Amino acid sequence: MNRPSDHTARDFTVSLPAADYIARFRDAERFAACCRACPNYGKSWACPPFGFDMDDYLAGYRTALIIATKITPSQTGIPFTEAGRLFRPERVRHERRLLELERRYGGRAFAYAGTCLYCPEGSCSRPAGTPCRHPEWVRPSLEACGFDLCRTTGELFGIPLLWSRDGRIPEYLMLVSGFFHNTEYIDWEE
Repeated sequence: MNRPSDHTARDFTVSLPAADYIARFRDAERFAACCRACPNYGKSWACPPFGFDMDDYLAGYRTALIIATKITPSQTGIPFTEAGRLFRPERVRHERRLLELERRYGGRAFAYAGTCLYCPEGSCSRPAGTPCRHPEWVRPSLEACGFDLCRTTGELFGIPLLWSRDGRIPEYLMLVSGFFHNTEYIDWEE
């Protein structure tokens, strides 16, 4: 699937039993420690700590649809500070589709880690102790729920996550999201 000329994006999907995905790819303690070390911890409604029990939040779904989008820049050597420009159109597309799936089928969407798309940067209401301005749109990421995305992309898709070196975007970026549901079959591209 082609996107603006500064990059190409290709979606990959895998459906598997939600209980299997949780058992194989969730390491709640390890990723909770990573989240606590992040500067966004407790500063965004999309980030932990959450005011609910995560095991209950994940329970009751038969199927996990995992979506991985491989974003390949059209040129090399792009500064990593430009990553958001490449991620944003794909994030918007993912999040719209995930929310559409929630409305259509019920279930639970898991968006991309990082900053929220719905409030201007640095203006989340959480640090002020006030409710989220957009609870109808904001969803936690799989990482925030304790899932290992390095293992997810490597084992389920055969695509390793790459990391920035020397302040440059790697060969490709990965956007990973998910949808837990009880529907017989969901086509991501539908």
